[in-house]
Parts: sequence; C-alpha cells; structure tokens
Amino acid sequence: MIMYFKIAKYFLFLSILFTSCDKIITLPVEANEQKIVIEANITDQPGPYLVKLTKSVGISEANVYPFIDNALVIIADNLGNKDTLINTNGGIYKTRSLLGIYGRTYFLEVKVNGNTYTAQSTMPNKVNLDNLRVNTFPINGETRYNIIPVYQDPIALGNSYRFIQKINDTIDNNYNIFNDNLNNGKINQRPLNNRNEDLTVKLNDSVAVEMQCISPSAYTYFYTLTQQSGAGPGGGTVPSNPPNNITGGALGLFSTHTTQTKAIKILGN
Repeated sequence: MIMYFKIAKYFLFLSILFTSCDKIITLPVEANEQKIVIEANITDQPGPYLVKLTKSVGISEANVYPFIDNALVIIADNLGNKDTLINTNGGIYKTRSLLGIYGRTYFLEVKVNGNTYTAQSTMPNKVNLDNLRVNTFPINGETRYNIIPVYQDPIALGNSYRFIQKINDTIDNNYNIFNDNLNNGKINQRPLNNRNEDLTVKLNDSVAVEMQCISPSAYTYFYTLTQQSGAGPGGGTVPSNPPNNITGGALGLFSTHTTQTKAIKILGN
C-alpha cells in the first residue's frame, strides 16, 4: 500500500509539471549555405546556347536570386571544339560558335571566385514526335481533355523524355518525365499530366507540346523534382536538392537534349 501511494504521488507530480508548463520553445534554424546555381542547356537546334549563373538564397529570404556576372564559362565537345562564352547581363552567358549535335559529349567548366565547377553530358539520339492526340474523359459530368504525345520508342532500352506543355500562352509547370522502362519499343500511349485546376486543357484551347530527349542525369534530376512537387506517390516528398551532374557543389543542371514542338487545337465532336 505504501508503494502504491508513492507511485500515485509521483504520477500526480508529473501531471502537474506538464500541464502547468506551457512555455513555447523556438528551435534555432541555421541559415542556408549560399551556393552557385548553374542552368546550362545545349540542344540540337542552332545556337547560341545559354548558361545562367545565380546564387541560392536562404529560407527566410525573398526568392530573388543574385546574378553572377564575373565568371569564366567554357564549353567543349569530344571532338576538340571549344567555346568561351560571352558574358551578357543578368547572369546570362552565350556560346559563340558551338554546335549542338546528338551523339556528342559536351563538357562544361565554370570558374568563379576561385572555385571551379565542371559537368559533362552526352546528347541522346533524337526520337521523332509524330503527332499529338487528344484524350477525353469525364469528371463529375464534365468533359476533360489531356494530350498524348505520339512517338515510337526505339528498340534499344534507356530512352528518357521530358515534355513541356503550353496551354494558350501559359506554360504548364507540371513536370512530365517519361522513360521506356515499361513500354520499351512501343508507341507511346501515356497522356501528359495536368494537375493544376487553374490551368486545364479546355475546349477551343491551343496547346503546344515540346518534346525533349534527355540524358539519364537529366531524367534523375527532373524525376526527383516530380516527387518533391506533389506529383509523386503520396503527394510528394520532403524537398531537398535533386541530384545533378555538376561537380564542385553547385546546384542546377547541365542538360544536353534534342527538342521539337508540335501544336494542336482542342475542337468539339
């Protein structure tokens, strides 16, 4: 009995302690380390090609990214062609004479403030975008539309694609990233995602779709972004820096890809 009262007294003390102590504890948040952000693209279309250099900002800061205008940017290919880019303004650097040709490997070098960042990427072979097909489906008594890009995936496994959709004059920010793990060598039947209720494909809309054949590193980068943006299973994952192909600790991506665009107008039956 004495032991029972001792235990009861102990738990009574704990309950008083936790119910009477309501002090709010604020955990310290460390400032983000500022990093260089490299956005570099080479396509199979005529140049010039652009490299954009900015700096990341902290969590509590406004999304205004400082430009970097004092860098040395060089791009070379595996045939020995080398191009020192022109510094224009707003952190934009342009190629002078480089040619983007699928099958070639390109090497990026960025030097700024005593640091060097490098990346390499091979431009995949081009897969032709044959057509755009309109897919209709009912939702709550309303007819909805989405677009199916029609293309023949090659027999060789390992092709990756990115699609950028423009509805009328507005870019759809959904990430549409495909590969051929499940439909290798087949004609594509997958529609483009359109999860933004404020930007849906409607009757009489004009829709343009850009198809990019992208490298494995670009696929991993953009696929990670789809998981973080809420497009992945369970509504997305905790945001983090997606893996990229740039050494030296920079954020961003060096992408070498083919590009082609087709447009369609949504008409009624």
